[in-house]
Amino acid sequence: MNNWFLLAAIPVFGLLVLVHEFGHFITAKWAGIRVEEFGLGFPPTLISFRRQENGRWEVFWFGRGRDSDGGGSIQTPLNGTSGGISRAAAGEPDRTIYSINLLPIGGFVRMPGENGDALDEEGHYDPRSFAAKSAGRRMIVLVAGVTMNVILAMVLFTIAYGLGEPNYVSAPVLGTVVPGSPAALAGLRTNDTIISVDGKPVHLFTDLVNVVNKIAAENRDKATMPLKVVVQRKGLAQPFTMQVNALVNPPAGQGHMGVEQKVTFVSVPLWQAPFKGIGQTLSTTRDFISQIGKMLIGAVQPQLVGPVGIVKITGQVAQAVPDLGWWPILSLTAMLSLNLAIVNILPFPALDGGRILLIFIELLRGGKRLKPEREGIINLIGMALLLTLMIVITVSDVIHWGS
Repeated sequence: MNNWFLLAAIPVFGLLVLVHEFGHFITAKWAGIRVEEFGLGFPPTLISFRRQENGRWEVFWFGRGRDSDGGGSIQTPLNGTSGGISRAAAGEPDRTIYSINLLPIGGFVRMPGENGDALDEEGHYDPRSFAAKSAGRRMIVLVAGVTMNVILAMVLFTIAYGLGEPNYVSAPVLGTVVPGSPAALAGLRTNDTIISVDGKPVHLFTDLVNVVNKIAAENRDKATMPLKVVVQRKGLAQPFTMQVNALVNPPAGQGHMGVEQKVTFVSVPLWQAPFKGIGQTLSTTRDFISQIGKMLIGAVQPQLVGPVGIVKITGQVAQAVPDLGWWPILSLTAMLSLNLAIVNILPFPALDGGRILLIFIELLRGGKRLKPEREGIINLIGMALLLTLMIVITVSDVIHWGS
């Protein structure tokens, strides 16, 4: 794989995080909550922007000078996805900082009081803090990120169906002939149809693969194997025979002959694409939930992939775009968006679902909230466990990178 394709993970991750955090951001504004910072990635900060009262924008490099007015706390992964104690004075204008940060492992929308933090010593909430809002409004803000990820998946699947879904032609028709491969050196071309190999007829592309693999197994002590291939070419009335000196041990990712199956693209009418996109979103969501359920009961072995593994998968999929079109990368991004939504809504501390669970507990207690210190400890422990799991998975991904 060309390592440059790994860079495709940057826009994919960026889009997922941006959409998720924008959901928190826009609903927080709707709920009348002061948003102190909207950040992509976690600090240290690279660059941040803030609009001044006169309408102009001020720029801060590496976080210098942005907190000189005392209007904001420093965000870290451990003080909440969008939490932290506000240092802004009551009545201060809403001047959100928009930041791009060094560690590309997520994002945050920082609001005062998400962990129930009190603004003053008497325990009075800032009226524009997250903590001061009703349980219903707080739930809407928390669930908005997940909702936006689901909507994004629907949109991406819709676009994918509109552009065309790849359909592998079952007949032994060549789609791609790898340059410099045995097939290319023998003169095979795209759209050639293979009739037989060494006298063995092939009717499907899988037949071609099976026949060549069997011959390779019989010649595993050799470097090459001469194959007599009967080909039907468009524009010619009769098939003809050529010899292909196939490789017994081809390079990784390339077959013995160096050919790939022909792919056509089947698109749906524009008015049908949204219905197909929504249907695919629901189907994929059901599959994800079913897999999580099976893992919980031990029916299937957990197969977890972290950021490093996702970068590798994204690079591999991006490399297929020239041959398979935009379907693979769009559908992968849509599935990652759904995965992010489902994981975030799980009732685990520090995740959106865990914070929603605490609000449900508050309602069951007749509106009595947990102490801010206790809620903060719960979320801190949850975040620490998540970071530990991420480190373990990342180490595993690095170890198995070349496999």
